[in-house]
Amino acid sequence: MKLLIDMNLSPKWVSILKEAGLEAAHWSSIGRSNAPDYDILTYAKSNGYVVFTHDLDFGTILAATKADCPSVIQVRTQNVTPEHLGSLVVSALHQFEKHLEEGAIVTIDQKKLRARILPLQT
Repeated sequence: MKLLIDMNLSPKWVSILKEAGLEAAHWSSIGRSNAPDYDILTYAKSNGYVVFTHDLDFGTILAATKADCPSVIQVRTQNVTPEHLGSLVVSALHQFEKHLEEGAIVTIDQKKLRARILPLQT
């Protein structure tokens, strides 16, 4: 699984995810730091990435466009540092790997994990 880490998350996530055996790149190493979310989604779709973010806008775009990819992982906690959430995120990635490969939004918070299959039904 290839993960594209959004600008609102630390580049430190790259090493945490790579240590877990996942391919990861931070958007700052690929595109403009002020690129709109739609551009990030387009890049992720074209290059086989799952977007990892702390931003709810990606889900909104996927719902509005009825897209079936790319998959998105969104964290919904205040502390989004890899030191705090690293093991939970890695666990969720393994738990929902099949969903993410097929197209899903996975939401991670301290109390629960949830997957919604794409395209989202409104």
